[in-house]
Amino acid sequence: MSEPLGSEGSTRRLPVLEKAAEDDTPPPGGAPAPSSGRFWSVRRVPAAVVAPLLAALAGVLLYDIAAVRADRPALHVRRELARQLAQRPLDDTWVLVGAGVAAALGLWLVLLAVTPGLRDLLPMRRPHPDVRAGLHRGAVRLVLRDRAMEVAGVQSVHVRSGRRRADVRAVSHFRDLDEVREELHEVLGGAVHGLGLARPPALSVHVRRPGKKG
Repeated sequence: MSEPLGSEGSTRRLPVLEKAAEDDTPPPGGAPAPSSGRFWSVRRVPAAVVAPLLAALAGVLLYDIAAVRADRPALHVRRELARQLAQRPLDDTWVLVGAGVAAALGLWLVLLAVTPGLRDLLPMRRPHPDVRAGLHRGAVRLVLRDRAMEVAGVQSVHVRSGRRRADVRAVSHFRDLDEVREELHEVLGGAVHGLGLARPPALSVHVRRPGKKG
């Protein structure tokens, strides 16, 4: 797993996987390469919020059941809730609001359960089944920006990197724009392939002249 280095404006060169050809070779024995799915988040924050709430609700419910079994009155909260539910119609505003909030929380928990998360961590190719690695999107941006700054005529570069697309916007103060754009496509295409990502992002390159001062 690689982490981005330096500040946003840094153009210090980062280590890149250069042996792309070796990464593309199948594992020994002709077996298919293992799948490189996305990394799954452990969801610490939702778990830390939901677990104590469920434990507290379960404790209150068990206490109330034990109190009723011991011929003691039920909790005032449960009695009041039962009374309100018995008196209010289903189309009551507060009933609809409560049902909507409960449904939204349930859908949020289901969404967290079925999605992997960690959108900033891009899975890399797995030439060996016992090795799994990922690359941070910030590192991808830094590598592409450093490589773009090496192209003659490029004055500044801004890179936006997603899971499926890398958008590179360069400013060129000399040379023909079409030549700069073509060279950037070639250089950055090789850089993207050399990163060793399981799903290399599509490359989009835009080149323009610097704006007039004043």
